[in-house]
Amino acid sequence: MIGAGYVGLVSGACFADFGHDVTCVDKAKDKIDRLEQGVMPIYEPGLDALVAKNVAQGRLSFSTDLADAVARADAVFIAVGTPSRRGDGHADMSYVYAAAEEVARHISGFTVIVNKSTVPVGTGDEVDAIIRRVAPEADFAVVSNPEFLREGAAIEDFKRPDRVVLGVEDERAKGVMQAIYRPLNLNESPILFTGRRTSELIKYAANAFLAMKITFINEMADLCEVVGADVQQVARGIGLDKRIGGKFLHAGPGYGGSCFPKDTLALTRTAAEAGRPTRLIETTVEVNADRKKAMATRIAEAAGGDLKGKRVAVLGLTFKPNTDDMRDAPSLDIVPALVALGAEVHAFDPEGRKEAEHLLEGITFCEGPYQAAEGAAVLAILTEWDQFRALDFRRLKEVMAAPVVVDLRNIYRPAEMAEAGFTYSGIGRGTA
Repeated sequence: MIGAGYVGLVSGACFADFGHDVTCVDKAKDKIDRLEQGVMPIYEPGLDALVAKNVAQGRLSFSTDLADAVARADAVFIAVGTPSRRGDGHADMSYVYAAAEEVARHISGFTVIVNKSTVPVGTGDEVDAIIRRVAPEADFAVVSNPEFLREGAAIEDFKRPDRVVLGVEDERAKGVMQAIYRPLNLNESPILFTGRRTSELIKYAANAFLAMKITFINEMADLCEVVGADVQQVARGIGLDKRIGGKFLHAGPGYGGSCFPKDTLALTRTAAEAGRPTRLIETTVEVNADRKKAMATRIAEAAGGDLKGKRVAVLGLTFKPNTDDMRDAPSLDIVPALVALGAEVHAFDPEGRKEAEHLLEGITFCEGPYQAAEGAAVLAILTEWDQFRALDFRRLKEVMAAPVVVDLRNIYRPAEMAEAGFTYSGIGRGTA
């Protein structure tokens, strides 16, 4: 497994738990040293125990020695980052291509090279060409195997997936991939074999569709606020239709994270270059960006319109609960905007502080929700961590300067908050 980041580490640990012999390789020696000591570089529920179990049983190891790991491997998974490239929004493929060149130099015997990273259509062809150029005599095949892991539920997603997608154009490679994923046959998980380019596009199409679904319900939430409807009931009413489904119909401050922002942007660039612009996705990207920027104004209005010199309590900084991932989190737009409006921001996140301290300046990080709420003119919930779902309203009223809550995740009921004596504003449900 080339790359011991989120995808590589979770996938490697799960493959080892299936009974395979897995080596996770990373150039960052400090990361490998910490992993060998049992220290995880990311927060993912259950990952530390899964890694420790498989290390103890001898199926999972960590190394900086790519040459040795590749030479012994039947399959080499490339699981390195593909961030948005500065300037044009395309996926930065430099890490994938560099890994392919290095892998090519050390292939021994028939080896399957698997693109696990999220990559644009045609990447498999390019990786194939790179390996043939660097090692003309190498016996190998390139496969596309996109990941569909939700942060915070990644282990469950890997072991009980909705589907496994394999872009394979070589019969020997197909046999190797079937053997690797054979344990999933016990769960009767669908395994879909396609061409490589089809597999690559499936990943982008899936994320773009889900991002569009989120953006759709957010626009319905805005309409609900104007016409006096309740977006949560609207979402339930349409989600019960099996053709639509209820997942990803949760109104909020806009999508973020490691996948949706960069993948929607990369898909629009790929489509434009192919001469087939994806106007729905282009609009989704624009609407989502505007939405995140508008949330600070919503918070300011709840506090009377002027935040100069006022304290704002922010609960939750990561893009979703059960992760420490801050990539493209709504807080990265909202918090700086609050600071620019003159607010004194006090924030708390159960797991995201370490990452947030590098990304958010001019704010005070707190040790708990009530410390963040002390003296606040308004409290804003940005991430729906479980521990924010049962806050002590009496204690909040005692410590806050004014009992005002802006709930950007709709985890409380307006009537409940009104009864507790709070001025409450949710998303798409009006103000109590």
